[in-house]
Amino acid sequence: MNRNLSIIRQLTATFALFCGLFMTGQASAERIKDLASVAGVRNNQLIGYGLVVGLDGTGDQTSQTPFTLQSMMNLLAQYGITLPPNANPQLKNVAAVSVHAVLPPFAKPGQAIDVTVSSLGNAKSLRGGSLLMTPLKGANGAIYAIAQGNLIVGGLGVQGADGSRITVNVPSVGRIPDGATVEREAPTSFGDEDSLVLNLHRQDFTTAKRVADAINATIGAGVAFPLDASSVQVLAPRSAAQRVAFVSELENLTLEPGTASARVIVNSRTGTVVIGSHVRVTPAAVSHGSLTVTIAEHTAVSQPEPLSRGVTTVVPQSQVSVDQASSRMFMFDPGTSLDEIVRAVNEVGAAPGDLVAILEALREAGALRAELIVI
Repeated sequence: MNRNLSIIRQLTATFALFCGLFMTGQASAERIKDLASVAGVRNNQLIGYGLVVGLDGTGDQTSQTPFTLQSMMNLLAQYGITLPPNANPQLKNVAAVSVHAVLPPFAKPGQAIDVTVSSLGNAKSLRGGSLLMTPLKGANGAIYAIAQGNLIVGGLGVQGADGSRITVNVPSVGRIPDGATVEREAPTSFGDEDSLVLNLHRQDFTTAKRVADAINATIGAGVAFPLDASSVQVLAPRSAAQRVAFVSELENLTLEPGTASARVIVNSRTGTVVIGSHVRVTPAAVSHGSLTVTIAEHTAVSQPEPLSRGVTTVVPQSQVSVDQASSRMFMFDPGTSLDEIVRAVNEVGAAPGDLVAILEALREAGALRAELIVI
């Protein structure tokens, strides 16, 4: 503990001497700002429930969404307007919505943030509507912002009398730029302790070590040390102004991060295949062919003989053909690189779907030196 306090005092007294010092990086060097974030400096999600009014007959059908009518009656009751118990107004211009926003770190009361408004009922469109005052709460139930304003809707929906309709994008979702005013600052642990923690965006032991080495080489030995594959603890000044300047210098230090592990990413829905540069293949021979089955349907008309009792009938005719393309076998040598894998597959004319089948077969054979991830 005494050693840490001594280092902190040294940082506070001599920090100005290190301003402007940066580690000379290579062409592939990246800033710590792009590799890690400061623990405790994070966004906070907010959510609320409100009403959008002023719609042009595209609001909720209150017979199917009773919560919209209940919300409207509760709102009117706050202003001294009480409806009869058996009243059932059809509010076509009102829609119940959920409102959500992101409260950025260090947002102060009085600042404005954007909000997104989404329909909860069966409203056809929110275009032209206005959101009434809606409290936005955090996960702890406290109110952190108040939202209100006119919606901007990028979608469009129109419907004809016969039921035909055209919808462009999603008209039941809109946004209000600067539509919420921050009422309370979210708590943060930044500046409460003698040190701060840098959390890497991608876990990697090599990168964590290099981050600590870059900080120690610039600021001083013993200032930073890695905790695990994703965190690096750094001793920092307790003064708010000095700590902000200290973090500014840290996040602009450059280093060469560790290389990613060998992975092959396959998107099964789109057929996209991404192969990392460190993927290797052990000796293997691959032969891949394609089988195409074509079914053609035709109809023929059968006419009866003249003066006969036969009737004209339609006779279906099907033609089935099978075409198997010729395939060639290609060989992977030991330690085959990414460029050689792609070149070999392209030479045999394999489609993305064929490439996925080849990679899966290589993995099952134990010849693919990479992690195959299907998303």
